[in-house]
Amino acid sequence: RPPLVVGFAAETERVIEHATAKLARKGCDLVVANDVSPESGVMGGARNSVHLVTGAGVETWPTLDKDEVARRLV
Repeated sequence: RPPLVVGFAAETERVIEHATAKLARKGCDLVVANDVSPESGVMGGARNSVHLVTGAGVETWPTLDKDEVARRLV
């Protein structure tokens, strides 16, 4: 197992609930979750809002350019 395992959850409903379940199911240290429902405008858009889900809780980032989300994750 690598020292850090990050999962991703692209969800259309109950984003944090589904990401929390994935965290446990996959044994990840962190899940980066986002809402990709048509109403969110994420798919095909330039901006995104993500939730970082860990065993300690959830950190919700503000809506950012997708490049900035990627930069912050790295």
